[in-house]
Amino acid sequence: MEANKILSADILDIVFEGRNKDYGAYNLRKTYNRRLFTALGTMIGILLLLFLFYFVAGKINSTDKQQMEVQDVQLEQIQQEEKKPEPPPPPPPPKPEPPKVEIAKFTPPKIVKDEEVKEDEKPPEVEKLEETKIGTINQEGIKDEGIVAPPVSDAGKGVIEAPKKVEEDENTVFTKVEIESQYPGGPSAWARYLNKTFHYPEEAQANEIQGTVVVQFIVDKEGNVSDVEVVSGPSGGGLREEAIRVIKKSGKWEPAIQNGRKVKSYKKQPVIFRLDTE
Repeated sequence: MEANKILSADILDIVFEGRNKDYGAYNLRKTYNRRLFTALGTMIGILLLLFLFYFVAGKINSTDKQQMEVQDVQLEQIQQEEKKPEPPPPPPPPKPEPPKVEIAKFTPPKIVKDEEVKEDEKPPEVEKLEETKIGTINQEGIKDEGIVAPPVSDAGKGVIEAPKKVEEDENTVFTKVEIESQYPGGPSAWARYLNKTFHYPEEAQANEIQGTVVVQFIVDKEGNVSDVEVVSGPSGGGLREEAIRVIKKSGKWEPAIQNGRKVKSYKKQPVIFRLDTE
């Protein structure tokens, strides 16, 4: 394009200079604004027609509607029936009384003359007591076949004896407990104690004797160790004696727990003897 025509030429003419303008792209870009305004005008015309259509249709429908007549309706007062109170539920049937068990009155033996003994104070015969419970009064009933008899009245004294609690001997040594006794601090503290206290017997080293010695002992409520003895392990070489010495020198242990209290119990503790072969 010549230089004097560039300033007055359209941008499309500059872009498509020397190209085929009949191909279609040139015409599309050239007529883009015209087509855009044509489309906008068409859409605006369609929207106006739709608005006019709905406006006219609404006017027509409003003229065809008939006025509705509203009549006042007076509601009669309805009397609600009073609800009758429901009768109370019948009382539960009385619980059957337990069967009365035959009871023979037991009187403490007294040394008196025969003529002074009253009939109701005579002790019952031994044969009659085999199927009869012994109590403080005489009572007729069924034979005692494992039925628990009701408590016998104490003639208004108001004294009820509680069942005697079987107390465990404080010196009882438990073999099985809920929580076993252990060295204070657990396995890590036990390993530190062994490294500090343990001495491998020279005789066992010379004869290459090694193994695990299981020691049984008793830990009381205060954690004291007693009755130390070897249960199993290699004999000879002084291994058993060294294991007993280590346990006796270990000091106080944490006692075992049974039913929430500290108890006296047996404890088995292995002591491992191992030679370094490297």
